[in-house]
Amino acid sequence: LSLGEAKNLPTYPGPNKMRDCYCTVNLDQEEVFRTKIVEKSLCPFYGEDFYCEIPRTFRHLSFYIFDRDVFRRDSIIGKVAIQKEDLQKYHNRDTWFQLQHVDADSEVQGKVHLELRLSEVITDTGVVCHKLATRVLECQGLPIVNGQCDPYATVTLAGPSRQVLHIQTKVKKKTNNPHFDEVFYFEVTRPSSYNKKSHFDIEDVDEVDKMEIRVDLWNASNLKFGDEFLGELRLPLKFLRQSSSYEAWYFLQPRDNGNKSLKPDDLGSLRLNVVYTEDHVFSSDYYSPLRDVLLKSADVEPVSASAAHILGEVCREKQEAAIPLVRLFLHYGRIVPFISAIANAEVKRTQDPNTIFRGNSLTSKCIDETMKLAGMHYLQVTLKPIIDEICQFHKPCEIDPVKLKDGENLENNRENLRQYVDRIFTVITKSGVSCPTVMCDIFFSLRESAAKRFQGDLDVRYTAVSSFIFLRFFAPAILSPNLFQLTPHHPDPQTSRTLTLISKTIQTLGSLSKSKSANFKESYMATFYDYFNEQKYADAVKNFLDLISSSGRRDHKSIEQPILLKEGFMIKRAQGRKRFGMKNFKKRWFRLTNHEFTYQKSKGDHPLCSIPIENILAVERLEEESFKMKNMFQVIQPERRVLYIQANNCVEAKDWIDILTKVSQCNKKRLTVYHPSAYLNGHWLCCKATADNTPGCTPCTGGLPANIQLDIDGDRETERIYSLFNLYMPKLEKMQEACGSKSVYDGPEEEEYSTFIIDDPKETYKTLRLIIEGVGTLEQEHAQYKRDKFKKTKYGSQEHPIGDKSFQTYIRQQSEISAHSI
Repeated sequence: LSLGEAKNLPTYPGPNKMRDCYCTVNLDQEEVFRTKIVEKSLCPFYGEDFYCEIPRTFRHLSFYIFDRDVFRRDSIIGKVAIQKEDLQKYHNRDTWFQLQHVDADSEVQGKVHLELRLSEVITDTGVVCHKLATRVLECQGLPIVNGQCDPYATVTLAGPSRQVLHIQTKVKKKTNNPHFDEVFYFEVTRPSSYNKKSHFDIEDVDEVDKMEIRVDLWNASNLKFGDEFLGELRLPLKFLRQSSSYEAWYFLQPRDNGNKSLKPDDLGSLRLNVVYTEDHVFSSDYYSPLRDVLLKSADVEPVSASAAHILGEVCREKQEAAIPLVRLFLHYGRIVPFISAIANAEVKRTQDPNTIFRGNSLTSKCIDETMKLAGMHYLQVTLKPIIDEICQFHKPCEIDPVKLKDGENLENNRENLRQYVDRIFTVITKSGVSCPTVMCDIFFSLRESAAKRFQGDLDVRYTAVSSFIFLRFFAPAILSPNLFQLTPHHPDPQTSRTLTLISKTIQTLGSLSKSKSANFKESYMATFYDYFNEQKYADAVKNFLDLISSSGRRDHKSIEQPILLKEGFMIKRAQGRKRFGMKNFKKRWFRLTNHEFTYQKSKGDHPLCSIPIENILAVERLEEESFKMKNMFQVIQPERRVLYIQANNCVEAKDWIDILTKVSQCNKKRLTVYHPSAYLNGHWLCCKATADNTPGCTPCTGGLPANIQLDIDGDRETERIYSLFNLYMPKLEKMQEACGSKSVYDGPEEEEYSTFIIDDPKETYKTLRLIIEGVGTLEQEHAQYKRDKFKKTKYGSQEHPIGDKSFQTYIRQQSEISAHSI
């Protein structure tokens, strides 16, 4: 969604007439997104984008405009509601929508399950009458009113020549999915003699045809204003003449089917751009041919001839290709080799090191998407505490003299801002140990590619990484914390301004450019940045970038100088390396680089012991009962050798465990289980096993905080990619022509082919043929599935209630292309 702007909102009844407005996005009534508040305007500009997967069924996509008054109370001005089946009408184009009034009728949602039975009854006197049994079984998805829903139903039988008969169910408390299962009986026709041949005489038939049964849903309110209307259903009885019993689900409707006349132009309008996609996903085996071609992309030479790269070439926006590709490769553990391959190809095409990874290429979009998925927890542990504090305390941080409010002091504001920047900068540059492994592996690849391509530029290995971690990860997260799930909603205008100033400064600090003050158009920002023109800030950035882009994952020979990650005094227990010797505790100076973990008697001495990073199989806490000592942890090595260490305090113990786990996380022989206690007096204290080589009894804790692979549906992402290939089939065919064209081989390129990157026409053509075959097969499967589904689907089922306009549209489409009838 792109929420553009509103215009011509009604004036506020107070003296200044302006409003402070924000807009929410709702699935039916459930709010899923909220824009920032635009103050003092009747034509607020929002300019915010929102992307989400929709986890449930819905009938309307709704947008509400709210006004916040001086007491921070919110009142609704109006709404735009787009029915699900109408979303394709407005797909991917800017549209102005008139705001509508919000009342009980405009908020109707949910469905009701009814059973109607018309039966012939013989009375004690021998006369015949006809009764209607109406069974209200249940409702689903009723609207929640003022935070609660205590629903009940009323059932009414009405006709032109009789009084209205009205019966009510019991109230169901605190549920919007009530189960009633109550039956109500109505007498439909007057008694007649039993020897009638038909159910009704002529007068009865006319009367029944004009009758209707009405079911109204209400919320039992404790307020004095009465109960709130939730929706209604009107059914004429004439349809029961064909069948005496009828059971179905129905969508609830507004009163009079929502035909109340309202002035359309009195509430203003809202500009929106909606892109809505649905994926119909088969079981995994259907996707094997296309998926296999995609997953081989990292191994194709050149990578521009791979299926994933081709998808990026034919899509109108690189972003729409990057989202499913990244998720698919993450799911199958192939993201690092894929991004390494496309990044390396892009670096080779880059002429100026100052522009490296600065464009909106497939590489940059894929890395952005990977950081969003893999780095969400990382942002939570680094930025969230400070962002929460900034949002809570509202310290004045405006440093533009023109925008200062009355009573604010420029120097105080600068100091407030400087403290926030300093704290966020420190927490970022100290967070290297928390950076997810998949991001570190990608940054290592970027650094190596850039350094190899631009060997004369010593800074390019830093700028290649900082252009992502600072420019496209931390800075946007600070600027718009709601988009990165750091805050539930967009911050208020003052907080938003503070975060903008912090984000600009952090971005510049991370850029490591030569002339930093020149980066700012505003003189007040250049003046403020003088606080940070010290070498210690540049050094901190470089150390941080070194840590997140280099670790024990590489071949040691490729590194000129080891990088010091942490050092300090701790107490260690002897490992028993000597056959005869006391296993006592001694204070030692420990030192960790990305090559090895060592200890010595004092700082600067020759190491007494050196453990290569690849020999660290696990790093875990040690239970206090082992040696009756707190803050202990263990470094487990091959042949069950264990180094027991006591840190000075719990914080330091956690720091050492985290950083040792991080540098050893990609070791091939990492353990999956360990012993949480020590081996003493001939047995393990934890599991009592007597053999010292007994495998561990507890699962290891090191690793990512969440398994990304489990959160992604690989088949769904392949289906999304199929849909994109299918959508852009003309471009795929044009690319085939480009490969086969003589101009690609020898002559100058034709203009229509020049947009494609084709390094190897023969390989690219092979891949294109496989893609088109795979897409064609899936297209046939989808068509067959739709035909089969059309034969089996029942209108009035729980999945397709009566009143489902999208299903009615589907029936019309199928009727046009199929001989089958429902």
